[in-house]
Amino acid sequence: MKIVSVINYKGGVGKTSLTANLAAQLAWDNKKVLMLDLDPQTSLTFSFILPDIWEKDFSGEIHGTTDKTIKAWLEAFDGPSPIKLESLIHAPPRARKALAGKGKLDIVSSHLGLINVDLELATKLSGGSLAQVKNNFISLHRRLLDGLSSIDPSAYDVVLIDCPPNFNIVTKMAIIACDYILVPARPDFLSTIGIDYLIRNVTHLVKDYNDFASMSHGGKASPINPKVLGVIFTMIQEYGNEPIAAHRQFIGRVKRMKGISVFDSYIKRNDTLFADAPESGIPVVLNGYSSGSHQSVVDGLEKVAAEFRSALSI
Repeated sequence: MKIVSVINYKGGVGKTSLTANLAAQLAWDNKKVLMLDLDPQTSLTFSFILPDIWEKDFSGEIHGTTDKTIKAWLEAFDGPSPIKLESLIHAPPRARKALAGKGKLDIVSSHLGLINVDLELATKLSGGSLAQVKNNFISLHRRLLDGLSSIDPSAYDVVLIDCPPNFNIVTKMAIIACDYILVPARPDFLSTIGIDYLIRNVTHLVKDYNDFASMSHGGKASPINPKVLGVIFTMIQEYGNEPIAAHRQFIGRVKRMKGISVFDSYIKRNDTLFADAPESGIPVVLNGYSSGSHQSVVDGLEKVAAEFRSALSI
């Protein structure tokens, strides 16, 4: 089971569309995929579960119902009644039907209140001594790693984590839990300028975690070493079957960054196509289209998934 965190500091880069369609295509290719929505915007969740169904069956906001989201799991982690992460796994029926018996596509949903959970988690980092602070840091930040470790590794080939567009505690949990980091980016100044900063922050986090792990947590915390799988460009406009010149400029800039690889394949821009998909609960890549321009978007998504599979050797 390989765990991949999908993250960019900048919102609006197509992070959720990439996660949903990559997961769906991998499942279509007969892979077993678990999606984990850690973004309080819950866009990935609502790409597969209708908001009214989520409110009734998952949110816990209706009297007498149970919160079946990652928020409940985080809140109950060190309480008297911890929740098993696998108990929150849901197989979205509309996507499952579209897969027609191929692969496996499951999700752990997010919650709009997750943004407040991060503030509560921060209070658990304090301690009476330096040793306690280090132990608290390790215990808190490895929660998702521990949770995912409790899932049978043969149950899934890939776990895709849709991270918040920031570097908060929940995002750090995802980075510590993952084997790989995938960075979606639009070909523009704001979406690409923070990539190098993101990688530096990941490097510092890994160093701090490994330093603390060697001195705390009873010496039982293993070091981590998540790899940056690469940058996938989204919302690409083409001319002559290649990105337009303005987009190639930013793609080239990222390719010149030291230690950062860029996928050869990319996701083409079609705002209407991607905006309409969540209402149906079926990602773009699982739909058939008679329009040549629409089908070319699907073709691009298939190429992204094929390159992703090759990079992970799955």
